[in-house]
Amino acid sequence: LAPHAAPRTRPHPALLACGGSERRRNSCRGGRAQAGGMSEEMEIIPLGAGCEVGRSCVVLRFRGSTIMFDCGVHPAFNGLAALPYFDEFDLSEVDLLLVTHFHLDHCGAVPYFTEKTNFAGRVFMTHATKAIYKIILNDYVRVTSGEDKLYDERDLMRSMEKIELIDYHQVVTHKGVRFTALNAGHVLGAAMFNVEVGGVRALYTGDFSCHEDRHLRGAEAPTENPHVLIVESTYGVQTHGPADVRESRFTSFVHKVVSRGGRCLIPVFALGRAQELLLILDEYWRQHPELHSVPVYYASSLAKKCMKVYLAYINMMNEHIRTAHEVSNPWRFKHVTELKSIAHLDDSQPVVVMASPGMLQSGLSRELFERWCSDRRNGLMMPGYTVAGTLGHHVMSEPQEVVTQGGETVALNLQVEYVSFSAHSDYAQTSGFIEATSPRHVVLVHGAEEEMRRLRAALVSRFGCDKAGRERLDVLMPRNCHTVSLSFHAHKVAKAIGALAAAQPSADGEVSGLLVRRDFGYELLADTDLAEHTGLTPVSIVQRPRLPFHGDAREL
Repeated sequence: LAPHAAPRTRPHPALLACGGSERRRNSCRGGRAQAGGMSEEMEIIPLGAGCEVGRSCVVLRFRGSTIMFDCGVHPAFNGLAALPYFDEFDLSEVDLLLVTHFHLDHCGAVPYFTEKTNFAGRVFMTHATKAIYKIILNDYVRVTSGEDKLYDERDLMRSMEKIELIDYHQVVTHKGVRFTALNAGHVLGAAMFNVEVGGVRALYTGDFSCHEDRHLRGAEAPTENPHVLIVESTYGVQTHGPADVRESRFTSFVHKVVSRGGRCLIPVFALGRAQELLLILDEYWRQHPELHSVPVYYASSLAKKCMKVYLAYINMMNEHIRTAHEVSNPWRFKHVTELKSIAHLDDSQPVVVMASPGMLQSGLSRELFERWCSDRRNGLMMPGYTVAGTLGHHVMSEPQEVVTQGGETVALNLQVEYVSFSAHSDYAQTSGFIEATSPRHVVLVHGAEEEMRRLRAALVSRFGCDKAGRERLDVLMPRNCHTVSLSFHAHKVAKAIGALAAAQPSADGEVSGLLVRRDFGYELLADTDLAEHTGLTPVSIVQRPRLPFHGDAREL
């Protein structure tokens, strides 16, 4: 198989619904296809996360197979507007849905997809992802109502019945598609999916992080390099900086806020970075006795349920946590207390509260923000990525006023600080991962358009051409509902198996046997091996023709 000869993007029929985009045709002088090869096109269509962050949903179509990667909702929208562009694709064509992890922007639309569309394929995710998926989406159903309610608890439970499990490195084959899950870092149970169809490999990273943190291992690269890499571009060309420096900035800010009599709010997703920050805060409080009188709360309705899942999947974490677990429960904090509701909070004194959701859209973090935002002594620590259109993204620009959920305009006086603990790949990790996996084509998803453009320019500058000026890496960034087409060329090659493989062929001799097609590949075998290698039962048909003859026997 050889890399394609003419990549291009073209508008999907949903052009009017999704916004315009220029046609683009890129040359590909690095292809190795030979005359006589067969050309087939792979199509990649973002139904979400195309030049945006949110509602991740990317469709790959090749050689009659259709795979959907992720199926999330957009955190900045509600109701049907939060869904991927399902109406612009025939969902009955989808053979597989592969879900990378439990964050809502990657799995929040799964019950809608399985129960309210004509999808009839199979759904896969890791064990930990499925366990937390149920908890996260139960809460999502609880907090949505009216027209914003996309599905109910019954839809969620029906979707649970359809979800199949996959382990890291397990190989699954379905209708000619061979795929495996790889550790992606990011959050507990997060997976990248390496998919192979007809000898062509595509790797979808989802959200990933190559750096090991306090409780998770870093992402791993596949053993075989992909021809196509579909990769997140959340942070574009930004770099996170050393972990110890970020931890120091984080703890110093929190310390200063409570030392001046303020309250510190840390908005987080209920699961993921929250656990990392809890480990950091508990350790810091242990090392600073002067802070022991200042309470630290983890405020999430999901906290207790999710911690049980974290304990159940200790073996999916890094060696540090597994070793600590042999002595005691690493998730039993000495200085962090669960806060069940805002009614139980005494904020007349300095206090630190870690609350969800992470972008201040609603819920407890929004309530506390509105309650504390006008006091200059207070502080807001934003530790993760925020999507345009959310309050969390808006306050990063430090406006003088904000509008509450009740429509009241209030002053924004509290100190706002941003330190990235987001377990998304930065430029150093993304470029290093591309170098390690050597794909021929890179498709950027899950990133704001400007961040994507900067990342694309940096990648083309670094990897685009070799010293002779030949193109080495093709980088594409399709918008939602636009199709990337990649042409692959292949020669039909049959692999001899069984007795034919054991026989020593002569230099100019012919090899004959039965040609069997299996999962887009061809095998040549002797008829005596048919039952063993194919499961087919050989049948011998003996024919004895009878011809009428009326002449003399001597004439025969």
